[in-house]
Amino acid sequence: MTIEVGSMWMVFAAIVGALLVLRSLLKNVNRWLYESKLGVKQYSLPPGDMGWPIIGNMWSFLRAFKTNDPDSFMSSFVSRFGRTGIYKVLMFGNPSVVVTTPEACKRVLTDDDKFTLGWPRSTVELIGEKSFIAMPYEEHRRLRRLTSSSINGYEALSVYLKYIEEIVITSLEKWTTMGKIEFLTQMRKLTFKIIIHIFLGSESEPIMEALEKEYTTLNHGVRAMRVNLPGFAFHKALKARKNLVAIFQSIVNSRRNERKENLPTKKAKDMMDALIDVEDENGRKLGDEDIIDIMLMYLNAGHESSGHITMWTTYFLQKHPEYLKKAKEEQEEIVKRRPPTQKGLKLEEVRQMDFLSKVIDETMRLITFSLVVFREAKSDVNINGYIIPKGWKVLVWFRSVHLDPEIYPNPTEFNPYRWNNIHKAGEFLPFGAGTRLCPGNDLAKLEISVFLHHFLLNYELEQLNPKCPVRFLPHTRPEDNCLARIKKCSSA
Repeated sequence: MTIEVGSMWMVFAAIVGALLVLRSLLKNVNRWLYESKLGVKQYSLPPGDMGWPIIGNMWSFLRAFKTNDPDSFMSSFVSRFGRTGIYKVLMFGNPSVVVTTPEACKRVLTDDDKFTLGWPRSTVELIGEKSFIAMPYEEHRRLRRLTSSSINGYEALSVYLKYIEEIVITSLEKWTTMGKIEFLTQMRKLTFKIIIHIFLGSESEPIMEALEKEYTTLNHGVRAMRVNLPGFAFHKALKARKNLVAIFQSIVNSRRNERKENLPTKKAKDMMDALIDVEDENGRKLGDEDIIDIMLMYLNAGHESSGHITMWTTYFLQKHPEYLKKAKEEQEEIVKRRPPTQKGLKLEEVRQMDFLSKVIDETMRLITFSLVVFREAKSDVNINGYIIPKGWKVLVWFRSVHLDPEIYPNPTEFNPYRWNNIHKAGEFLPFGAGTRLCPGNDLAKLEISVFLHHFLLNYELEQLNPKCPVRFLPHTRPEDNCLARIKKCSSA
């Protein structure tokens, strides 16, 4: 009997030993595949862990972001390898380096000689080969100059202000009659109406609803693993892209037909017209694919971030009555100073919203709508004494910067007064930095400010599930999309 028990223990120990050896071998596969070919440069790589074969660190990334502590993913690197601010990983199918300090993030985003775009293949497939996220630098600069003039600057914003205000007033009034609403869903529809008006003019309601529905599906696949099988987010997103392209193609065909037949049009020129008409110094015009991918990208970016941030800003103000009171008093003071003949907001008044601007910045910091952007090293680059090899991806991890306790004390606390202090370049990156800075940042902040102006003066939010769990992918949001009632203030 004793011999049998001893034999069982020996077998068990052998199995455990074999499993440990197998685990060690598997954990070293990526090192052999990606590091050993670098020769002596492999000894200058940042510290880190490239995870398991093929999937790399994606499993631990997704697992962390499906808990209530998504930052445990990067915290595990800090606890194991120290606060180096730069770590090697294998993510989205590529050997990569994650940078997490303001200085390193700023360097990667602004040094166009050393870094180029490096978005995952899945993201490029969904947003478009001809969109800004895949476009060469010179072409990007030319088209960005053309398109951003339509959504940034005093003149453009002044033109859109009246329309934004009309939609906000109409939507808020409508929501008070609807009972329970998904506040985030309604906010996304509101911001989508605005961006559709700017980029496509007055398209019909059915086209708008069809576009918005497909964009929701598309977004769920942008940060998902590239698994093109039924049931997976990426597969659904590819189908959504196909449907979006078909809708945009019909609009492009209609606009080209108007030009071909010289049909009269009563509408003002919009972004779609500008893209169809633009030509370079050699008289070359954009093809349908170029136009569709640029429009698809702009409409996606132009409503998602502003819709989410507006929802979260409203949410945080309702959770903090002292900030709500101060923000409301600021809006009341703006109205009080107005001449009696003035109807509606003016851009100068939006720029006087000092405290509200701090509230919005604090929301963007705390939520960090885009947690990461992607670049690729064009040559070997030295950062913090470590080598980023040519061809490796670089993940600029905004969350780590925005939630760094050394930069923002008590970083998970919502505190607009922290913006009384001036922050260094690279410490606040809600729209990125450098030549690829989000072109719609001014428009987004205007939309948020106009909504909050009217909301604070006349409405309040009653969240129906205040303890609702939060999801962090593809963007931070309550699981119930902030189920709530919008009610008129008793003083309104």
